[in-house]
Amino acid sequence: MFLITSNTRVAGAEPLGPAVENAAEILTRDISKRLAPSEDKGNTISLLPSPMSRPEEFIVEVRNNAMSVAAGDELGFVYGLLYISEKFLGIPPFWFWIGVKIEKIPSVSVPEGVYTGKKPQVRYRGWFINDEVLISHWAVNGDKAEPWRMAFEALLRCGGNMVIPGTDKDSHLYRDLASSYGLYITHHHAEALGAEFFLREYPDLEPNYDSHPDLFQKQWEDAVIAQKNMKVVWCLGFRGQGDSPFWASDTTGKYDTDEKRGAMISKMIRLQRKIVEKYVKDPVFCTNLYGEVMELYAKGFVDIDPDIIKIRADNGFGKMVTRRRGNHDPRVSSLPDKPEEHGGIYYHVSFYDLQAAAHITMLPVSVDFVNNELDRVFSKNLSQYWLINCSNIRPHAYMLDAIRKKWYGENISDASHSREFAATYFGGSEKIAECYRDYSRAQLPFGPEPDQRAGEQFYCELPRLIVHQFFLDRLSPAPGLRWLTDAGTLSEQAKYFAGLCKKALPALEALWQKCREAGGEPIALQAHLQLLGARAGVKLGEGFAYFENSDYLHAFMSFGDAAQLFLDADDALRSSESGIFTGFYQNDCFADYKHTAFMLQKLMGYIRELGDSPAHDRWYRLAYMSNRDRPIRVLLVEDNHPTDWELYNKFKESGQIL
Repeated sequence: MFLITSNTRVAGAEPLGPAVENAAEILTRDISKRLAPSEDKGNTISLLPSPMSRPEEFIVEVRNNAMSVAAGDELGFVYGLLYISEKFLGIPPFWFWIGVKIEKIPSVSVPEGVYTGKKPQVRYRGWFINDEVLISHWAVNGDKAEPWRMAFEALLRCGGNMVIPGTDKDSHLYRDLASSYGLYITHHHAEALGAEFFLREYPDLEPNYDSHPDLFQKQWEDAVIAQKNMKVVWCLGFRGQGDSPFWASDTTGKYDTDEKRGAMISKMIRLQRKIVEKYVKDPVFCTNLYGEVMELYAKGFVDIDPDIIKIRADNGFGKMVTRRRGNHDPRVSSLPDKPEEHGGIYYHVSFYDLQAAAHITMLPVSVDFVNNELDRVFSKNLSQYWLINCSNIRPHAYMLDAIRKKWYGENISDASHSREFAATYFGGSEKIAECYRDYSRAQLPFGPEPDQRAGEQFYCELPRLIVHQFFLDRLSPAPGLRWLTDAGTLSEQAKYFAGLCKKALPALEALWQKCREAGGEPIALQAHLQLLGARAGVKLGEGFAYFENSDYLHAFMSFGDAAQLFLDADDALRSSESGIFTGFYQNDCFADYKHTAFMLQKLMGYIRELGDSPAHDRWYRLAYMSNRDRPIRVLLVEDNHPTDWELYNKFKESGQIL
């Protein structure tokens, strides 16, 4: 046996670099968290450099009351040390993000033997910490970098080895930190080589490559020099000034055909490759077949060297088809016709599309569905590179935990994964496992395909779009809703949306009731958010129905009810925060339930002008005065004029219009 006590330490015969030092510090911290103070004199877990047959392999050996970790590279040592933490101390990958309370025990006895980890089936596997508007504004104990450290730790615990450490500015800010954990750095498909956007560095110049080739090339060269001593999977490509095609920001008008656009992208990829090869020995390259690039590549207009990893993406809802852009949803398969030698995927468990995706709630499809899609990915040999969009991690831990099993080649399912997840994080609660299994089944279907299930953006974005269109032109349908319905008027669109919400209510009500009884964040919170969103959608539809009948007071109240439900959702977010998670949702600026409530409150103000008197006394007298006092008009009003929201709440309190 090897007895791990609070006095056990980690030591190597020689310095093994910052990544191994970080992992040793993590294990030492975990020993302190798990094990009660001991009078034992302590012992040492020895780190032994040793040749291994594969990169990132390790061997943990216990013999003659001694424990050692042997590895041939830094990630081998990192995984070995984290293996000890999980297997023997019982610290699971998402302990921090789920908020697991680590109970103290006296010591841990490890039997003699040789222990090795699982062999990953994906070479480069990791997360894109994208749309990170929650963790970018959240500090743990006053430290804004701590969420990022814990993100990198969780990724390593999952067996990941690659990361895009944030979006845009964050990716540059946390690149060194991610590298110090031993992770490969890769890049957003809009930021070739991890370079700065042209317009940010040269705001007074037109962002045209043909006008400023030297400046573009300098940016790329500067980025390569800054990262040349890091482990990098170099992302090649050429997009615009943001997540858009380059011709959207190019002002020359030269790239007006698919052939010209594809030729330009091909040229830039070759040029960027040469810049990297100037500074880096044996670099690894990738490029994203995403959005418009996928379409150009499929038409044969983009030429890519065979050894460059070609990354194909899902649609943001877990299906390996092209994503919907605006009202255009061709659903063309993003998988190759035959297996590729150098292939990979960019896969979302979180997505932001301003339409129907899930960002602060879970991917609304089942683990079974994800398992089948990733099996199809393996069947096409797309196993060189898996980048998973994890956004703010905490809301998506369940699906991230499932996918980390998949990149080890395991078969995953709702039945098995829900029970294993509940066993690991919730004491084996079968009720919580059932909540996770039922979650995807309860989500609102907005189309016939199994991946066409609504995340929270469906409930937040669409009401804002509807209200916006009401102010612009309430007689015409909102153009941005044509992907959902071909209804000919805005009112019909609102009613269609409300009808979908109403159909979803029974399943969402049942899910919320089950989760409320079972407990367990974040699943209970997510079920509640989806239910409140659907209820608000129904109220929005009722408001439009009343408005069409010129029943302005009931329309005012229905829109107020919808606004209140969105405020309830915001309250639910903030009420879920405690301990280190205090402030976690303070920057919910994507779903932004409070802003949806604000939009509806603006609509209430407009409706009031239609239904109330010019002196704003008619609805005031109805809400604030008794039946006996209301007809007596000696004084027009007896109080300050109420705001729209005060008036709404007074009506609710008085029950005058029920």
